[in-house]
Amino acid sequence: MYKAQTRGISVTVMPRFVEEESSPDESRYFFAYTVEIVNNGSEQVQLRSRHWRIVDGRGATQEVRGAGVVGKQPVLDPGESFSYTSGCPLTTPDGVMAGSYTMATNAGESFEAEIPAFSLDSPHVRRSVH
Repeated sequence: MYKAQTRGISVTVMPRFVEEESSPDESRYFFAYTVEIVNNGSEQVQLRSRHWRIVDGRGATQEVRGAGVVGKQPVLDPGESFSYTSGCPLTTPDGVMAGSYTMATNAGESFEAEIPAFSLDSPHVRRSVH
């Protein structure tokens, strides 16, 4: 489990390797991740957009930006939470993801809530010890 907090917005991520959606012989590795966003602050916020940085095992970086998450732009009152699960295909057996959500307050102020960096690890990673 990976966790970050920004201005009272807690973001927790739990990644996992999905063997049944992966084909290591074809360099296809699929990872799912569940995100929980909790508003521990004192004001209502809305998740407006997302920005991901995905780095595969070879160091190739992909940036993904878009409105909301899983087709939603949830509004969270103080104490409320929102969870969703999504996925990420890679051509390497490991990688790292990190990013941020753009949140907006009722007053119209926007801020970036950090998504913690988290590892995408499969049992197909070849490790060497020197």
